[in-house]
Amino acid sequence: MKFSSTRFGALEVSDRAILTFPSGILGFPDWSRYVILDHDTDAPFKWLHCVEESSLAFVVLDPVLFHANYRVEIPDEVLAEVKGTVADALTLAVILTIPSEDPGRITANLRGPLLMNPSTRLCKQMVLSDEYPTRYPIFSMPGACQPARAESQSEAIPA
Repeated sequence: MKFSSTRFGALEVSDRAILTFPSGILGFPDWSRYVILDHDTDAPFKWLHCVEESSLAFVVLDPVLFHANYRVEIPDEVLAEVKGTVADALTLAVILTIPSEDPGRITANLRGPLLMNPSTRLCKQMVLSDEYPTRYPIFSMPGACQPARAESQSEAIPA
C-alpha cells in the first residue's frame, strides 16, 4: 500500500503491516488504519502513523522500557475486539508527548495504552482508571507511578 506522510514523504508498506483500530484512537475516531514506522534504528521510539491522514502520527514506546511495574487488566470485551486471548502474544505501547520547548520532558499516557494483537493486526486504545496518569514523565525515578493491583476477574498482563 502506498500512502503520503507530511513527515516522511511518499511511503509504501505491505498490506500485512497495517494495524486496524476499529474504534479509532481517542480524539481521532474517523481514522482507523495505522502502520508502525521506525523513528531511528537505534532508538526504542516508533511512529504510529495513520495511512488515511498524512499528518496524523504519534510517537509510541513500549512502557516496560521506562516503567517495569506497569501492568494493565484487559477486560474480556477488549480481548474480543482485538480477537485475542490472554494466551496470545499481545503487545502494549503508550503514546508519548514530546514538548518542543524541552524534549527532555517527554511524558507517556499510561491511562490510554494501545493494545495490539500482532496475529490479527487488530488494536484498541484502552482507557484505564484515574490512578494512571496521562502525563507520566518517562525519565522520572523508577516506580514513581504505582498502579493499583488487579482485583477483577479479568486477566492482568505485563506490558
